[in-house]
Amino acid sequence: MKTWIAASAVTLALALGAGTDCRAQEGPQQQGSDTVARPRKKADSAAPDNSAQPSDLPKIPSKLSQKARGNDEAAGADVSFKADTSVVTIGVSVLDNNGNPIPNIPKGNFRILEDNTPQTVTQYSVEQAPMTVALVIEFSNRYQSYWSQGWYETLAASYGFTQTLRPDDYIAIIAYDLRTEILADFTNDKSKIQEAMQRLRIPGFSESNMFDAITDTADRMSKIEGRKAIVLITSGIDTFSKLTYDKTRKALQESDVPVYAIGILQLTRQMAEARGANLIDFLQGDNELRTFAKETGGQAFFPRFMAEMPNAFYKINQALRTQYSLGYTPTNQAKDGKFRKITVQLINPATNEPLRVTDQKGKPVKYQIVAKAGYKAPLPVQ
Repeated sequence: MKTWIAASAVTLALALGAGTDCRAQEGPQQQGSDTVARPRKKADSAAPDNSAQPSDLPKIPSKLSQKARGNDEAAGADVSFKADTSVVTIGVSVLDNNGNPIPNIPKGNFRILEDNTPQTVTQYSVEQAPMTVALVIEFSNRYQSYWSQGWYETLAASYGFTQTLRPDDYIAIIAYDLRTEILADFTNDKSKIQEAMQRLRIPGFSESNMFDAITDTADRMSKIEGRKAIVLITSGIDTFSKLTYDKTRKALQESDVPVYAIGILQLTRQMAEARGANLIDFLQGDNELRTFAKETGGQAFFPRFMAEMPNAFYKINQALRTQYSLGYTPTNQAKDGKFRKITVQLINPATNEPLRVTDQKGKPVKYQIVAKAGYKAPLPVQ
């Protein structure tokens, strides 16, 4: 634990300009008035202004286009509906208690229910693929004021996750307070990732509009092909979003982008609660994060200590990189635009009972099935 915390401190000190002497205990040095909300613009830069309102931002082009990937249409997609062939494909992760994927599960052990109606699995494959991730970071003056515990925990989690990336992974760095700002669009260039992270210095506004940030990001990622996800580092509190919780929940359900949430400030909350503080807003925020993760096929983590974060990163990587890809033709062919609920189960086809998984010693293994909660049926072609 101490080694990881010390390494995180050194990483932050180096990345945020603590100086060449690497004295992590001195912390980052303030340089000018750089903030997330007011980044310094270069005179010769032709880059677009990313401070525009979320609704004005263009769609993110796919870095894993059909041309680049060949004819493997369904590779890595969490859920897709092909109107021309009426086939639904869904990515499924089966994880043990330690977050490790359980391999070698045959096709016949999977059962899919759509609106509680059994479906016939017609497509099956096991995939390991690079991932495309939007790292969405809450960085407001409310919980991440300069050199506070929230500030340090947020940066440690953000830097820690970027260090788990592989050379063929793509990542976008997105920060939000009152507005959502793209610090780096999708790239696998480490220098660009490092440059984006260095802009997380001093928060600008006290608002933290989480709902607007994640729905805008999910909408922009909806057309990206391949293994994709949103990793959300946040307190779970929304203060001033234009969208409500219900509208955000619905938008995420329809986006086909899993959300992996890391709820920060857990230990700080416990200490505050011991002093008699009312933490109802934080508890509500945690429940909202759990709902977003569950309904989109992601996971939610609430580490109390810094040393618990690498385990969360490991589980996210395992869930995203190793998946079963299942496909079926829905029995309900109505093109009504309604939401169809999907349930994935593991069964013993001989008895139709839940599948019993054991380890090498024959002991039962508890497992978790991670899959999207459903999809939105297409509308009739006009």
